[in-house]
Amino acid sequence: MKYDTVIVGAGSAGSIVAARLSEDPDHSVLLLEAGPDYPDFEHLPEEVKFGYATATDIMTSDHNWQFFGKASDTAPPMLVPRGRVTGGSSAINGQVFLRGVPEDYDSWAAMGNDEWAFPNLIQYFRKVEADPDFPDDDFHSSEGAIMVRRFKPDEMRPDQTAFYEACRDAGFADSPDHNAPDASGVGPVPLNNPNGIRFSTALGYLNPARHRLNLTIRPNCVTRKIIFEGKRAVGVEVESGGERFTVDAGEVILSSGAIGSPHIMLLSGVGPADNLGEIGIPVIHELPGVGQNLRDHPMVFTTWQTKPDYPLDGFAPRVQTILRWTAEGSDVRNDLLIFMQSYATDRNYRGVGDVPPLGIRMLASLELQLSAGELRLTSSDPDEQPSLDYRYLQYDEDLRRMREAVRLCVSLGQHEKFTDIIESRIEPTDDELSSDEKLDAYMLREATTGQHISGTCKMGPGSDKMAVVDQYGRVHGMENLRIVDASIMPDCIRANTNVTTMMIAERVSDFIREGK
Repeated sequence: MKYDTVIVGAGSAGSIVAARLSEDPDHSVLLLEAGPDYPDFEHLPEEVKFGYATATDIMTSDHNWQFFGKASDTAPPMLVPRGRVTGGSSAINGQVFLRGVPEDYDSWAAMGNDEWAFPNLIQYFRKVEADPDFPDDDFHSSEGAIMVRRFKPDEMRPDQTAFYEACRDAGFADSPDHNAPDASGVGPVPLNNPNGIRFSTALGYLNPARHRLNLTIRPNCVTRKIIFEGKRAVGVEVESGGERFTVDAGEVILSSGAIGSPHIMLLSGVGPADNLGEIGIPVIHELPGVGQNLRDHPMVFTTWQTKPDYPLDGFAPRVQTILRWTAEGSDVRNDLLIFMQSYATDRNYRGVGDVPPLGIRMLASLELQLSAGELRLTSSDPDEQPSLDYRYLQYDEDLRRMREAVRLCVSLGQHEKFTDIIESRIEPTDDELSSDEKLDAYMLREATTGQHISGTCKMGPGSDKMAVVDQYGRVHGMENLRIVDASIMPDCIRANTNVTTMMIAERVSDFIREGK
């Protein structure tokens, strides 16, 4: 059977595109997912259903691709979680429902993607969310597909309240709505976590569309490569249950994420000729930007051991409050962020085994770093992950801003509100804080992923030789092939990437239906 559209990946973007395109009963859609599917909510595994799973639960789960990456030349191998289940990474993530700032999207437009200026996107952000805290104003909606909540002051854990008070006493503004366009300061983080349920795109978009006869969902299907006739995509080669088969398509849409989509492109012979030549894959179409421009938010942890009598509830919300601000001397607004995390484990376990809690942690995140990494093939075998070289903190300006964030974490932890909570600081040590050089060494060794990989198939005009897709998601130089996911972001936004990925899916779905 030939489908009008074959979508590879039922994640944060793919589930939305499948739901939107199948609204036309005359348009047949096949949605392929490498991981399992759970059509009934009651049968969702707890680590997917509930938003309080530990890092160990996620890192070692079959619902995670279990990738490894390189953070820097001095860092140990870094765990890179990505969802392998319907809902994708939205089914295993931290549920932070945070938008970028308007300047993020306006910068995309300035790069030649005029359809992506912030005023054009507000309706799509509203289309995604059901936010009862700020219903139906110019920037919010209570009628969208993904349910949002914020913890109220009387629901906050004591360490979250202490963090808020410490930030306010340090001079930071109160920020009750971090998704307001001009928001900055400290306040409750928006979470797609109603009643403790991780509200993924599988729940919000895919489940309501499952009854449609023109939508076919096939889990446990690994896409090995795209099938081309010349420069025209005509289908995909798929493996499931040890068998390989091909699926014919009027159009192929890759929504496999910022690792999966460039990986499939490279395996299919579309990408930098030098990398394809090294692996022995014939070049179907040279696109030097595939796998380049790898963007993310590096994070550096400040961790405290809590007092023996301070409760560390393993099922309590991990993050309830965040601080966003602009680094001293920076011309990039809200380029630093701190997550207050109420549950910290010993990082020496590196996500392996049963890890008991030891305290609390602040996560310092550099939101718009100058450094960019690279994804490259290491094998023609689709089961071998590509090389993920993040190249964190390669610029002095990135190091300078991250130092400011880490030192602020240390200072906030000294606030009197933490006196009855904190026993001692574990990391960084006093010695590691004693000079900028020692702190830089600590950060380069310990920096880890914010889990917001993006940009590896960036959008841009044909005049940009590193652009992989145009602003409608169409792959440059190819026919009947689009990419719709976080990989097409020209740069990482100043926020968690999940909401923006959903917005991209809604936006491109409209482009497709409009014939663009």
